[in-house]
Amino acid sequence: MASYADPGSVEQVEWVESGGGPLIAIPEVVLPFWTGADGDELASDYDRACEVEGLVGLLPVGNTTALVLGDEPAATSYLPEHGTLVRWSAGDSERELLAGVPAALATAAWGREVHWEVPGAVVLFDAAWPGEESTRTGRLRIALEPGRYAVRAAHAEPGPETWIGLVRLRLLGR
Repeated sequence: MASYADPGSVEQVEWVESGGGPLIAIPEVVLPFWTGADGDELASDYDRACEVEGLVGLLPVGNTTALVLGDEPAATSYLPEHGTLVRWSAGDSERELLAGVPAALATAAWGREVHWEVPGAVVLFDAAWPGEESTRTGRLRIALEPGRYAVRAAHAEPGPETWIGLVRLRLLGR
């Protein structure tokens, strides 16, 4: 897991990066069922994640589903105060990128909504890794309340040199 905290920054945001493929958020309870690129089958779990089109998609894992972050392999973090996964596409500094998040959320042109049933905490990591090995790689545990989430994604440019990917998670019924 990478940290890009600017010198003198009080806020410490942890970022997850990928080796080039998609990131995946898998419910913690089914991590052992994700084989990553190590499948014995013709198409590995990683291959299935790479086939997801668009900014987000869902894949079955065990008795639940995982959220695949498609498009580009951008460094990603979760900002609980916004209920949003933030993807760093371009920006001169972490401070500048994070300062642009409120404007990005307000002006984003959101894509189609998918509904994701979450049994509790999820783990975000590089989809190439098997779930059980994700503890040895860059990963981020995200404490989500169990329930059904509306998930929407967008790209936004809150500044001339700042481009952000957004994946908003909204617990339905609230």
